Amino acid sequence: MIQRLSHTTIWVLDQDSAYDFYVNKLGFDVKTDATMDGGFRWLTVSPKGQPDMEIILMAIKPGPSIDAESCEALREMVKGGKLGAGVFDTADCQKTYEELKAKGVEFSQEPTDRFYGIEAMFKDDSGNWFSLSQHKEPS
Repeated sequence: MIQRLSHTTIWVLDQDSAYDFYVNKLGFDVKTDATMDGGFRWLTVSPKGQPDMEIILMAIKPGPSIDAESCEALREMVKGGKLGAGVFDTADCQKTYEELKAKGVEFSQEPTDRFYGIEAMFKDDSGNWFSLSQHKEPS
């Protein structure tokens, strides 16, 4: 039986730049940063409040599971902001928005009231977009 999701992938244009963005701007912890056979870099980070979930910051490079043509297509989709990578929860969307914006994070939407809570939208340094959400308290 499947018990939980432990790792998920976010495709990035440059792992060094992504490291800086996720660690120094978003405040994530580095879980693994290791070079494997053939120079493959295994780089994972986790939000401070979720240490058992690792986000793989995967470089878009040809390898055993992806050819050069597919890499180029994926690279263009990421750079063009065509891939939504997920939702990051926060207890205070306005405060987190202000903190991240002060660190240079690019937002496409300021905190906005929605039926499910307050949401802002931002992009990482590669072009992947995320929802930053503060969920409504259950009534």
